[in-house]
Amino acid sequence: MPPVRVVVRVLILLMFALMLAGPIEALQVGDKAPDFALNGPDGKPVKLADLTAKGPVVLYTFVAAFTPT
Repeated sequence: MPPVRVVVRVLILLMFALMLAGPIEALQVGDKAPDFALNGPDGKPVKLADLTAKGPVVLYTFVAAFTPT
């Protein structure tokens, strides 16, 4: 386990990095989503742009599936 001082320094650096990044604006209805890639079930990356080229895309998350209930 790293010393507490190292952990504190890392957290402070992360805090400053977030402050310098500036505010993030939420998308509004009708806004185009920024392109991103996630790994598919087979582990290969899937880009949003590739999916939207084929038609509309619905993003759905079901976080509770991976939590104990």
